[in-house]
Parts: sequence; structure tokens; C-alpha cells
Amino acid sequence: MIKTNIILRSAFATISRWKFLDGPRRRRKSLAWLSTLIFLYGCASSEMQLGRQSLFNNKPNEALTRFQRVAEMDPNYVNRYYQEGVWTYVGRAQYLTGKLPEARQSLEKALSQHGQDYFARLYLGLTLARSGDRSAGLKEIESGIKGIHQANEFMREQSNFELWDQQKVIRKETESILAMISSKDFDWDKLISSSEWLGNKFEEELDLAMEDEQIDNSPRW
Repeated sequence: MIKTNIILRSAFATISRWKFLDGPRRRRKSLAWLSTLIFLYGCASSEMQLGRQSLFNNKPNEALTRFQRVAEMDPNYVNRYYQEGVWTYVGRAQYLTGKLPEARQSLEKALSQHGQDYFARLYLGLTLARSGDRSAGLKEIESGIKGIHQANEFMREQSNFELWDQQKVIRKETESILAMISSKDFDWDKLISSSEWLGNKFEEELDLAMEDEQIDNSPRW
């Protein structure tokens, strides 16, 4: 599949060559190209949302296929609410399907693009831990959980979502996980399962908050 950024460069280069055409012809051609680009971005947004729903419904293989399609269309695609890039979603799905070396590669790529992507950091930590490098994994997990905790507090206090984490479930879980890590003596299976649950819960909360605010979900991705 042709990547969106390649098409963008081609589109702008083509449009620049039309400057010598008369006004009506130039407008018609430009509108045709812009319609194509809008269609491609719409496809990426729809595919991303379908992939997320597959992830929530415990269908990681289906989610992975959809996220990979988005990465092909736009490898720099980023969720505008909390800067989770498409490569993070690819890595998460690979992690859940047991493709740990591929997951690590995707998540490291995500962090190279967006260093503040705490979901990439969390799932990189989980991937490292499941791969046997618990020391490095724990460091990344803790960093990711701290980032999610800060993001959750921001969404509660400063976002437009008045009902965000109303029962303080996310806050309590992040604090519980961080306390578990600080204790130095914890059950790794419990830490991993709690972190996985938290990763899904945060994103589900976004969908619930937007439904409560009666905001259309489709354009946000």
C-alpha cells in the first residue's frame, strides 16, 4: 500500500506544477487531489478505530492487521489526545500475540518518534519483562505508569471531560501499581496483568468520556 506521506509529497509537487493553468482548471485539479488525501486520512482514522475496538474485544490478531494498515498509510499517525502513535498500537498488538521481538522493535520505533509516549514505554517494559529482561523491563514499566498517572490527573482536572475517571479507578490502580513496584517484593504475574488492564482501561475511559459528552468519535484519530 502506498504510504500517505509519499502521496502528500507527490500531491504538493503536482499542484505546484499547475500554477500555469487557468483558474477554473487549477481549482478542479486541486480539489480532486485534496479529496483523495482526505479519503486516505479518513481510511486511516476508521482503520485505527476498528483496530482499537478489536483490541478491546480481545482480538489482537485482527487488531494487528488493522494497525499495520494504518502504519502503511501514515507511519507518523498519532492520537492527538495523549500522543500515542500508530507504532505503539502495532507494538501492543504484537505483544499480545506473542511476537515479542517484533513488539520491541515497534515500540522502540514509537519512542524514537515520540519520547513522551508513555504507553509505548509501558508496553516496551512489559515486552522486556516477558522476554526475560526484568530489570530493564521494570524501569520502563514504572516510567510508563508514572506517565499514565500524570496524564490521568490532567484529564481529570484540566480537560473538557467532566466525567473522566469519576470513580477514580485509574488513579487508584496507578497508585497501587507504583506502590507494588516500590515494595521491591511483588508478584510479577500480578504486576504484568495489572499493567495490561490499566493500558486498556485508560483508552476505554476516553471512549466513555466522549460518549458522555456526546462528541462524535470519528474525527479524533
